[in-house]
Amino acid sequence: MVRALVSVVFLAAVAAGTALAAGGEKVQTHFNAADQAAARRAVVTRADFGSSAGWTGGATKPDLTASPTCANFHPKQRDLVLTGAAASSWRSPVAQFESQAQVMRTPAMVRADWQRTVVAPTAIPCLRSHLVKQLGSGVSFVSFRRVLFPPVATLSRAYLLLLDVKTSRGKVRVAREIVVIGHGRTELMIASTAQNAVQKVVAEANARLARALVARAI
Repeated sequence: MVRALVSVVFLAAVAAGTALAAGGEKVQTHFNAADQAAARRAVVTRADFGSSAGWTGGATKPDLTASPTCANFHPKQRDLVLTGAAASSWRSPVAQFESQAQVMRTPAMVRADWQRTVVAPTAIPCLRSHLVKQLGSGVSFVSFRRVLFPPVATLSRAYLLLLDVKTSRGKVRVAREIVVIGHGRTELMIASTAQNAVQKVVAEANARLARALVARAI
């Protein structure tokens, strides 16, 4: 699950830095057609935004890089088997949303991954330390913390990353909310990027999207 956080947390600052390094174990990948189709159904589509105009985007390549590691964080991953993966990205003039779905061979693998990565007390401090080290010129780290999120599934958490980004018009505070969910055999991620001034509205959209993806996940 943390490998999903790795890819989406850093996108808010990608224009000013390099990719986040990752050196941990990788899950086994044994994709099959049925679970690939299930993963594609469980990512955000254009229909999830209703009749609102201005959305562009579509399917993207899922990020399957290994989790970052720290001296006190080396999550076991090699015994996990990934059977399906899909991702999408959508942008409007106000916000950007990315989603990713990863289907595991068994629900027990999803629960194990959640305990080893999301719940592990050293996971988020490790990710935060990697993030701060990689930020480039023009981007300042403000905070990265867990935030409240509706109980859309038994396993669900949300985190908020705040960055100050220098632009030609001055400093802009950017909010990046990352939602991670474990449901059945599926690990879900939704990430939004927008100016902090509209984060409350974007967070409500994240909750709606999360409910829709959980309903479609296996």
